[in-house]
Parts: sequence; structure tokens; C-alpha cells
Amino acid sequence: MSDTVLSIRNLTVEIPTRHGILRPVEDVSYDIARGEILGVVGESGAGKSMAGNAVIDLLNPPAHIAGGEIWLNGSRIDQLKGEAMRRLRGKEIGMVFQDPLTSLNPLLRIGDQLVETMLTHLKISEREARARAVTALQEVGIPGAAERVDSYPHEFSGGMRQRVVIALALCAEPSLIIADEPTTALDVSVQAQIIALLKRLCRERGTAVMLITHDMGVIAEATDRVAVMYAGRLAELGPVRDVLTRPQHPYTHGLMASTPLASAGKARLHQIPGAMPRLDAVPDGCAFHPRCPRATDLCRQPPPPKVQDGKAACWHPLTQDAQEEAL
Repeated sequence: MSDTVLSIRNLTVEIPTRHGILRPVEDVSYDIARGEILGVVGESGAGKSMAGNAVIDLLNPPAHIAGGEIWLNGSRIDQLKGEAMRRLRGKEIGMVFQDPLTSLNPLLRIGDQLVETMLTHLKISEREARARAVTALQEVGIPGAAERVDSYPHEFSGGMRQRVVIALALCAEPSLIIADEPTTALDVSVQAQIIALLKRLCRERGTAVMLITHDMGVIAEATDRVAVMYAGRLAELGPVRDVLTRPQHPYTHGLMASTPLASAGKARLHQIPGAMPRLDAVPDGCAFHPRCPRATDLCRQPPPPKVQDGKAACWHPLTQDAQEEAL
């Protein structure tokens, strides 16, 4: 597709240890189009953030990309290292982290950090960068931006700091934003504001967004499509409405059934039995089969099923009739 910004093909990330090789991401593939928000969801340890870090080359050694390809705007980037990747960060790919204090230098004024980023990646004067910094703060809803541009990070609330981080990620006009749990540390009302802000900026600028989260409410509210990950693998991928209202994979169905809305009127929230396997103990075949009531001998045999043609990575996907009986 000509409007595809990010294309991940069969991505595998490995971590060599003395006990063997761990694969926090294994054979994952998906695309993100211009102006689209793709939600990447799953339990802690599912590989969501590791996949995002692989795209921007922020894997902590000895973790490394062991297979697959990453393409950005038609150019392969997974082989870029050093200065070539540093030029790409900020200019072509912006990053929004969960804790804004880890993204902002506490010793520098907000405006100085925005100006530095723009001077690094854009061919503009310092005066123009300063003017753009004020405009960027206005776009993300910082009141009194012309005065607050000279404030330090500790002078902002948590929600305002996260807005500053979004401005920092967007100021060099990247084509892709990777937002890793951008609303987790915020209260519910501020979460809604940040989600609305991301959606508006995505729509107005045509920026592609990879939104990494464990919150199904954020997925339902903010995203166009959703990729469900389990034990480093892709379990289901599709339009958010289809995946959330008619999930095919038993794991996705379990995630939805465990939300308060889906469990309304019941004495207890639904719970998926068991726990996600450790990286050194991922079972053969479908990794979810020890926790799945629909598992058969086929599910225990390698190779595991893959997401394809709009179908979940499941040998026995849920049909509309079976969803009420599953889990």
C-alpha cells in the first residue's frame, strides 16, 4: 500500500542467556497506514513494548533483532545503526513514553528541549524553532504557551508533562509516533484528554501511531485497528470494532470478558485461568493452549498457527454462535 508508513514483517527479537535463547517477540507482522492508530494490546510480558523498541532501535543488549524486516515509508530500517538511526529518531519516528519525566531533562527548560530537537532535525533558524516551540505547546493544549515555554518540567502537572512529551515527539514532524502506555500514569479525566489529543493530531497531520497499552478501554476509544499479542506472538489482528465485539481468538475473548462492562451484572469479573508462560517455558504449538478450554491435540503440535486473511492465530477460532459458550 502506498500509504503504508510502517511495515513489520516476521519480526523476531532474541535475548541470549546462559540457559538458552529467549524470544520476547516471535514472527510478528503488521502494517500501520498514514493517519491510522494501531493499538497493540496484551498482558504484561506479551512483547508489546519490545516490538516498539525494536522499531526505534532501543533494545537493551543483549536483546537484538534476530529475524524479519522493518520498513518505514518504503525504506528498510532494521539494519540501520549508530548515527543513521539517531537521525531517524525524532525526525521520522517520535516516541511517547509512559512516564514523561523519563523523556524530559529536568535541568532544561521545556522550550530549550523543543528547540534543540527541531534544530537537530530541521533546517530552520533558532528564532523560527522558538516560534514553532510555542506553537507546538499551543497545539497540545498547554495554556499560556508563550509564558510556559520557559518553565521547567517539575513546574507542570503529570497530564501537562505528558502533553509536553507529545509536543516533543511531534515537533520535528515525524511520520510515525510510538506511544508506549502514554496514559497509564494519569487519572481517568486526563487519560481522556490525552487520547482525544492523539486522535486529533493523528487526523490533522496524517501521522501513523502505534499505541501500546494493556487497557482495553483505551483501545476501544482511540484505535482504528488492534493487534493482540500473547507470549511474544500475534494472536489476533483486525479492525477494532470486529476484534472487540466479535473476537475469534479465545485469548481476546477472555480479555474482553474480564472487563467490567462485559461482566456487568455478574458477581465477579471473568478471569482467564493460569498465567502467561515465562519466556524460557513457552509451550510448543499455540502458546495459549494450557489456558484455553478449546485446546485439542492439534493446538499442542508445532508449528503454531499464524494470523492471516483476517483470521486469528487459532486452530479453533470462535464463531459468532460459539462466543457465548466460550470461556
